[in-house]
Amino acid sequence: MLATYDLDREQLSALLAGHPRYRVDQVWRGLWERGERPSDMTDLPKALRSQLEASLLPALHPVSRSSSKDRQTIKWLWSLHDGARVESVLMHYRERSTVCISSQAGCAMGCRFCATGQLGFTRHLSSGEIVEQVVQARRAALPRRLGNIVFMGMGEPLANYDRVWGAVRLLHSELGISARHITISTVGVVPGIRRLAREDLPVNLAVSLHAARDSLRSQLVPLNRRYPLSVLAGACREYLAAKNRRLSFEWALIDGVNDTVRDATELAELVLPLGAHVNLIPLNPTPGYLARGAPPSAVAAFRDELTARGVNATIRANRGTDIDAACGQLAARDRSQ
Repeated sequence: MLATYDLDREQLSALLAGHPRYRVDQVWRGLWERGERPSDMTDLPKALRSQLEASLLPALHPVSRSSSKDRQTIKWLWSLHDGARVESVLMHYRERSTVCISSQAGCAMGCRFCATGQLGFTRHLSSGEIVEQVVQARRAALPRRLGNIVFMGMGEPLANYDRVWGAVRLLHSELGISARHITISTVGVVPGIRRLAREDLPVNLAVSLHAARDSLRSQLVPLNRRYPLSVLAGACREYLAAKNRRLSFEWALIDGVNDTVRDATELAELVLPLGAHVNLIPLNPTPGYLARGAPPSAVAAFRDELTARGVNATIRANRGTDIDAACGQLAARDRSQ
């Protein structure tokens, strides 16, 4: 099956063969500028709307939609045409709205503390399936403007590189999202980071680090055994040299595991030469990993240890804990049920 947002103009033209050529532009604008289903495109004849409704099938079918108590976070669990499940999360802030999207159904990276990693890998998403998550979030955000897109949902984006980059191009060219407002997160797929450094669009890069010594990181992030920290840091330097864009490192704080003074010292030694920013995130609970997130006092102390060493570090507030908004939590709960 070809997702609606996987169709290019040539394929849409073929679908509209026999209709005036301007219908292609009308449908294209309806899909990309207004995010409409064919039945909503009132500038089209009713018969054509019915034809397109039967042909342009949505890739995402809602299984559930949850809103946090403060109404600032919305999470969807979607079913794809083959029954695979993915999640996306819309987060409202004072000055912007951000959507966190998935690039794979499940994940093969096997990070111990991650709910998605505990699910295992199902398949890659197509570019259109990725884009449609943004279209749905943009519609739900109205009248707010959707300003930022982060590839931090289910899956490892750089393991699905071609489809993810195809989606980035569509988001940039057709939805008008600046590449500087798109962030791709990775656990350290070094070949993907190097490819990203050669691309023409200056997207942001975030590395899910979680440990700054190989012995611990290899336990938490198995990919570290293939691309240890020295190799990962080298790829990050290449990216910086090519893009001159500030890197971000993500650090999920796990109580008694990676929240010590030693961890802060090692992290500072890695981060400072790269001029990177550190986002500290208290670990979200998952049923497959018994360790708990560091308490607020330990999170603040860790932040203070970093800032005392000259590291630019911020604490990212957990959003939507009451609706299982962390990556993979909703899909894991759905599977268990």
